[in-house]
Amino acid sequence: MRGADAFGVTWYRFRCTWRERWPGYLALVLLLGLLGGLAMGSVAAARRTQAAFPAYLASTNPSDLTVLTGLYGVAGSKGYDPAVIAKIAALPGVRHVSSYAGLNVAILEPGQNQQANAGSQGLSGSIDGEYFSTDRLTIVQGRMPSPGSLNEAVIDAQGTPPQVQVGTVAPLGFFTNAQVSSPGFGSKPAKPYLAMNMTIVGKAVYSSEETQDESDVQRDGGALFTPALTRLLERCCANFTQTAVQLDRGTSVAAAEASIQRLLPPGFPIEFYVTAQTEAKAQRAIEPTSIALAVFGGIAAVAALLIVGQVIGRQLRLGGGDLGTLRALGAGPAVTTGDGLPGVLGAIAAGALLACAVAVGLSPLAPLGSIRAVYPYHGAAFDWTVLGAGFALFTCLLAATAAVIAYRRAPHRVIDRGVSLRATGSAVVRAAWGAGLPASAAEGIRLALDPRAERGRVPVRSAILGTVLATVVLLATVTFGASLSTLVSHPALYGWNWTYALSSGEITIHNAALVLDHDPEVAGWANGWFGTAQVDGVTVPVLGTNTNARVEPPVLSGHGLQGLGQVVLGANTLAQLHKRVGDVVTVDDGAPHPFQLRVVGTATLPSYGVSGTLHTEMGTGAVLPYQDIPGAAGNEPDTVLVTLRPGANLAAQQRVLQRIVPANVGGVVLPVQRPAEIVDYRSMGTAPVILAGALVLGALSSLLLTLLSSVRRRRRDLALLKTLGFTRRQLSATVAWQSTAAIAVGAIVGVPLGIALGRALWDLFAAQISVVPQPTVPALTVVLIVAGALVTANLVALLPGWVAGRTPAAALLRAELPVTGPRTVRSSRPRPGRTRR
Repeated sequence: MRGADAFGVTWYRFRCTWRERWPGYLALVLLLGLLGGLAMGSVAAARRTQAAFPAYLASTNPSDLTVLTGLYGVAGSKGYDPAVIAKIAALPGVRHVSSYAGLNVAILEPGQNQQANAGSQGLSGSIDGEYFSTDRLTIVQGRMPSPGSLNEAVIDAQGTPPQVQVGTVAPLGFFTNAQVSSPGFGSKPAKPYLAMNMTIVGKAVYSSEETQDESDVQRDGGALFTPALTRLLERCCANFTQTAVQLDRGTSVAAAEASIQRLLPPGFPIEFYVTAQTEAKAQRAIEPTSIALAVFGGIAAVAALLIVGQVIGRQLRLGGGDLGTLRALGAGPAVTTGDGLPGVLGAIAAGALLACAVAVGLSPLAPLGSIRAVYPYHGAAFDWTVLGAGFALFTCLLAATAAVIAYRRAPHRVIDRGVSLRATGSAVVRAAWGAGLPASAAEGIRLALDPRAERGRVPVRSAILGTVLATVVLLATVTFGASLSTLVSHPALYGWNWTYALSSGEITIHNAALVLDHDPEVAGWANGWFGTAQVDGVTVPVLGTNTNARVEPPVLSGHGLQGLGQVVLGANTLAQLHKRVGDVVTVDDGAPHPFQLRVVGTATLPSYGVSGTLHTEMGTGAVLPYQDIPGAAGNEPDTVLVTLRPGANLAAQQRVLQRIVPANVGGVVLPVQRPAEIVDYRSMGTAPVILAGALVLGALSSLLLTLLSSVRRRRRDLALLKTLGFTRRQLSATVAWQSTAAIAVGAIVGVPLGIALGRALWDLFAAQISVVPQPTVPALTVVLIVAGALVTANLVALLPGWVAGRTPAAALLRAELPVTGPRTVRSSRPRPGRTRR
């Protein structure tokens, strides 16, 4: 038969069978549209979430770096030094600079007396547009203040006390640096340099706060004042100034930092804040959510292919009984193979288009996480990469699946394969009989596991593959989630390898040793100094400490500081420098002559340092002998790190530690300071388990459809079993054992594979974020999952078992008897008119 004739016959068959087959086509379209749309929507959401922070950052007109250019009373510096800022603006490669100043501000009591909070670093004013035009704030409530207004301000949405709201009017007093530094300030009345009622017109978020370490959070809130007000106060009431620098395209940040450093006064603290590092931290914090979404999307795609593939197989087998008739009437292989394909292929194309529409409809839900509150581009999004790839993937794979199924079910292929429906029993089935299991159990296991019991009639193996896949993903997710919980709950794994940190400008080594060396509750302690240095031309935050210190960040490779001339780097910093353990790096810390240190190890570094400045983070920074930090050898430490013995009374011990850093001089006893990554990980909650649970529901749905199809197609076998004496309960038990066997195979294969996959993924993830790798397998949870799966298998089998128990044996067996016509029997009687001889 020619191709055109074959197509005509196939198209005619499609039109004739449309009335009875359209529900199946609709089911195929809906299943592919919903599951495929969920898959593509998840992958698109992962891409949108991962790209959310760069898009948000670009919308703020970001600076490339920020540098401290003024600090009142330090190295002869003023709080605001326009000459230094002008020199920075004139450097080659600098495109634009803008600054903000920390103002001496206090809430006034009646009588215009300050309330002893003047000089808070959270109260700042824009000098020439910083945070208004450069590094723009994102308003989450209210509006931005007018730049020319004197009595409007916006407050920080993070950390602001709840009693301060938009519309609040606060009496504020601004004080000069001379007033703040005078003896007794804060303990007796002082007349402010300027007093006014300030109206809060909005709440805002700083771009640097989206991924903020706990050590950087302004716990007493913050406010930003307008350029008009700041210009009135910049020369008298600014205690520090930060200058944001935008560079020309192609200008190196490291080269700009080196040039700026040469302009600062000798002995002036070097504090750079690099925007690229903030972006990298944001990407690390967002990455787990985007990975989870992408993995779930991939799993949903596989589930969609498996489930829709089963629907395609059932749809194409509906007309299997007519293929023999078509072949007997002279239809060739092209007709019998193509029978039913037009409807299936059309449904696949329509379902793929519906999946694209569903993915676009789900796109407004992304991005996920805290970045969603400030993301500037809400609404539907068309990720043409995902939509195009997803459409091509589903149409091509499912069309190929349909073609293979149609080819294999054609009569000429069945004859060529010599298909036999005789089930000889697999080893598992023989073992079931040998173990003395009931007949219903052995028959159910045979129907589930013996491939020769099917010969392509029911896609049981794809259902078992679905249960294996679901088990692997669920166990991998649970293992990964348990490891994540272990990381979050064990600070030593992310660098906080001590119990408390003591922070104050009044710490002395003598006082610390006097208390800590004689305290039986203290297991160890060490001094720490903060700073920054140029390591091979890259600005790196450093933590200075003693060699052979009893308390140090956890080492990942190599060893800690054992002597002078050594340095321990974060893993990210080591990679950024293109070095390895054992290599030598050149360090420039502002001293007249650079010096060299040997890299002896890598460590997980704590997110700890001076609030709002460049400090060590997980994987970023260096630990070096404190003698190599400028001025550290002659100054007292910035912090004391204390490790308590197990079982120590933390509350009582905190009161003891307060003797070293008295609260009345600004002393702080700091508990664990979590990095931004850990803070965001904690917000993930049960999202990974929920996503994995959705896949499990899909696998169970697939198993239910398979069992129903199995019961419907095995009605003759079930009727025969009923004739042989099986009761309704035994037939239902046979289906339950079939379901249980499929789930059991999924558990036996999927549990170890899932645990191994979860551990491997966690080790990769831990290495990526530079934490101590400690995968955790929740044994009790694994047992409960397996037990729950077996129980669920029997629940899923209730409906198919009920249908199997009501199989009409006599009618089905009678229908299976061969139909023959009347037989002509020669009579022994003589015909009329003739006589017998």
